[in-house]
Amino acid sequence: PAALPMVHEPMLLLAVTEFVANSAAFTYFTAGALRRNISDDTLPRRFPLQLRTKSLGLFSPQLQERYPDQPMELQLWARRQPLISCRPDALHGTLFGSAEAFVVLPNATRVPVLLLNIDANVTGKPSISGNRLRGTVRLMGGGPALRAPCPAQGLPVLQVTRLETLLKFGLWLFGVPWANSECCPHPVP
Repeated sequence: PAALPMVHEPMLLLAVTEFVANSAAFTYFTAGALRRNISDDTLPRRFPLQLRTKSLGLFSPQLQERYPDQPMELQLWARRQPLISCRPDALHGTLFGSAEAFVVLPNATRVPVLLLNIDANVTGKPSISGNRLRGTVRLMGGGPALRAPCPAQGLPVLQVTRLETLLKFGLWLFGVPWANSECCPHPVP
């Protein structure tokens, strides 16, 4: 039989197993790297809501009554290790987060006012375009699910459904496009 001609083209072979991905998630989780503090200064300018009690009064009128027009901060963290599964078409992840909101008083004291658990399913799909490895991210199942744990004594009651709608809107409008711009600066056809 005749020998086939050898073609010399650059090739990238990438193998990711669930073990490697989940080990990385475990490492980031146990190192405390899955924590973020968000203030009004860190939000995108186009974000439709300010982190102030006045803006969040729609979700908790008691908050605005108790602390009229005060600045707020959010602390986000993973309450459990993210779970990642590898499929032939994409990487799927389940994120288990919590968010605690604080009112920042004029003397710089931070008063905790609400606590939420936020769970989300995401899919990341890698692709190769030219010589670049790229990818896209999307939320599955309509976006994150919010649950307010039993309210602590003295904390305002939160209308979770409204806040969940706003969070989904914010993630679709800002979060997913930001993640995709980081993974894939130019849309892959």
